[in-house]
Amino acid sequence: MADVHSETVNPDVHHETSDANVRAIFGFALGLIIAAVFIHFGVWLLFIFLAANEKPHTAPEYPLAAGQQQRQPPEPRLQTNPRADLRDLRTQEDAILNSYGWADKNGGIVRIPIADAMKLAVERGLPARADTKASK
Repeated sequence: MADVHSETVNPDVHHETSDANVRAIFGFALGLIIAAVFIHFGVWLLFIFLAANEKPHTAPEYPLAAGQQQRQPPEPRLQTNPRADLRDLRTQEDAILNSYGWADKNGGIVRIPIADAMKLAVERGLPARADTKASK
């Protein structure tokens, strides 16, 4: 039986030498690279030119809005600094709780510091209701 894997040699059969021109392919690739470099350089110059000629962007000023910069919106307004507002509120409350003053001048009601009021309440005691069950 003959060897199936043996290679047959035919001197008349050769590879094609005219299928692809390697020199033309490399020349075309080199031309593409050179064209890409020139295109990138041109686009870079275009960006530089456009950036130099760009006008600065400013917001348009409307004549009606120009005179109303100091105008406040109607109440209630939003808080612009809530921490400072809370600090101011607590400062005012502390000033009221720790100072003497009139609560109702016409009624003769005064305000005393809370620490003094607590001392007076301990000394005098709190008023208590009379026991109604024991008296009946």
